[in-house]
Amino acid sequence: MKVLLLGATGLVGQEVLSRLLDHPQVSAVVAPVRRPLQREHSCLMSPVVDFAQLEQGGERWHVDAVICALGTTLKAAGSRDSFRWVDLELPLWFARQARAGGAQRFSLNSALGASPHSRFFYSRVKGELEDALGGLDFNSLTIVRPGLIDGQRLEVRRGERLGLGLAASCLLRPLLPRQWRPSPVSRIAQALVDGAVLAPAGRHLVEARDLA
Repeated sequence: MKVLLLGATGLVGQEVLSRLLDHPQVSAVVAPVRRPLQREHSCLMSPVVDFAQLEQGGERWHVDAVICALGTTLKAAGSRDSFRWVDLELPLWFARQARAGGAQRFSLNSALGASPHSRFFYSRVKGELEDALGGLDFNSLTIVRPGLIDGQRLEVRRGERLGLGLAASCLLRPLLPRQWRPSPVSRIAQALVDGAVLAPAGRHLVEARDLA
């Protein structure tokens, strides 16, 4: 299989990339990036692109499956419009290009509570993307909705660190429902890879409680 990976430089994306490159059913990984990946592999193609000026219909987006691990925060994006561009418009652009090129599977890293009807902007955008992908007629669509992501980020997200610290408390953790426990990055990545490579036809939802 040839897989398009979006967000290869992020916490989840890096873990996904490692698993794809080791997967016996994956022959090529296309991972477009803003800056060069500090990684080389015979199966890896990582073109440096300007995401604001992407090429319509490029053959490089003709793949068998897509894994989207793109995502930012409102603080990092700087505005609601910028956040929507990264978390909704950009993934949807790639999804349409890949689907037009023959991709049959799509695996999305979404978020706990994602819903197009949410009163929270972050969750609403995530839900809008889920719904939009559902209308693109992929043979298989896997949506992974992790809670707080448990892993070592290069960037500092103080709220996330505080939440992880509280959740890891030996006193608090047993009291937390499974859906509110941290989601290990390794389990998120495996669910995304399984969705892209192994999932049968249909829509598949992996909730935070399944990742705890």
